[in-house]
Amino acid sequence: LFAVKQVAASFYAFAAVRKDGCVVTWGDAAAGGNSSTVQDQLHEVRQVTASSYAFAAVRQDGTVVTWGDAACGGDSSAVRDQLQGVREIAASSQAFAAIR
Repeated sequence: LFAVKQVAASFYAFAAVRKDGCVVTWGDAAAGGNSSTVQDQLHEVRQVTASSYAFAAVRQDGTVVTWGDAACGGDSSAVRDQLQGVREIAASSQAFAAIR
C-alpha cells in the first residue's frame, strides 16, 4: 500500500484512499473489508467514512458509494438518486448522513 492520503476504520476492516483517488479495502468482509461489489465505482474518491460495519465514499463528482453491512449503512440504493452533489459524509455506528 503506497501513496495513501486517508484511512478509515470500521470495527474490523479498513479502507484507504490513495492519492490517485482509488480505494483499497482489507479486513473482515462483513465489516466492509471486501469492496469487490463496488470496486468499479471506487475511483476519483475524495473522502471515505466508516460506520461500525460499513463504509461510504464520496467521489469527486459528488456521488456516494457505500458497501458493507446494509444494517449499518452499507446499502444506499434506496436513496441513490438523492446522493448527488454531496460534499461530505458523517457517520454514526449504524448510519451515514450526507451533507450537500
